[in-house]
Amino acid sequence: MKELELDLENYRNLLNQYITTQDETSLYQAEQFSKLSMQHNISPEEIIHVHIQALRELYPDLPKEVDNSMEFLLEAMISYGLAYQEFQSLREKQLELKSEISVAASMQQTLLSTDKPEIEGLEIGAISVPANQMNGDYYHFVTDYQGTLGIAIADVIGKGIPAALAMSMIRYSMDSFPENQRFPSEILQNLNRVVERNVDPSMFITMFYGLYNPLTSSFKYSSAGHEPGFFYDAKKDEYREIRAKGLVLGVMNDVTYEQFEIKINEQDMVILLTDGVTECRVGDRFIERDEVLDVIKQYAHLPAQEAVELVFKHFERLQDFHLRDDFTLIIIRKNV
Repeated sequence: MKELELDLENYRNLLNQYITTQDETSLYQAEQFSKLSMQHNISPEEIIHVHIQALRELYPDLPKEVDNSMEFLLEAMISYGLAYQEFQSLREKQLELKSEISVAASMQQTLLSTDKPEIEGLEIGAISVPANQMNGDYYHFVTDYQGTLGIAIADVIGKGIPAALAMSMIRYSMDSFPENQRFPSEILQNLNRVVERNVDPSMFITMFYGLYNPLTSSFKYSSAGHEPGFFYDAKKDEYREIRAKGLVLGVMNDVTYEQFEIKINEQDMVILLTDGVTECRVGDRFIERDEVLDVIKQYAHLPAQEAVELVFKHFERLQDFHLRDDFTLIIIRKNV
């Protein structure tokens, strides 16, 4: 306030000059006064207080109505100043949170990154795009010395940083399982116990785990309440759903999961996805699963990676480039 007290006389002179002449030079000097006030963190109500003082000194016989109106303005600006300070504080916290989320998203991408393995005779395409900064979807590939391929795809019911932490826990839990315990049913049973013990009860995780054996061309799989995928039978040239019942991870401790098996022949495909694909909205409605499958069929003849990317772009355009949920799609095709 000292700086303004020192400038009160200068402000009074500027005010008097402008009222008398309406000279734009006075307006420019007033602008400089405002900038100086901002540099010294002088609030708007303090400036108005100085203005009232200067006005009263210039016009001692100021009409009562005008004087009262200035007091009203001062009180209004005090309230405004308090609200503005609160807004600025919230804005700073929001920027800090945004920065933290950005760092967390970068860490999540690093922690959950997975490389597409090279399996002879097998073609793999995978894409996962978050609707926001943090991804509530997850996929992971695991291979062993025998050349078998483990495929995990999951979706956290709950988003943000807690979901990212849950996914990181699942990823490293899977990597810790012995290779002789990688059957889908055992994987889900073990992960269910991990989730039930360590994840907040309000957060559940759907998951599908499949195991492809290139020696027997078999695909074994189990599901923990996950979105059904599709299987393409090349010999019959038909698609059918891959359905497997199972409770979502984290609900109960002692849960067993049924395991299923299908034979994978040449040009057969396994298509895995999350509900961000099947629950795509067009206007006020969700698209039907048959519509989803029709889109996949349009690109299924292309290389697997190109196909998943084009399917994503199709649904992205369909939603006006605004994803409402995380989008994950995996296509596995046996070439020989």
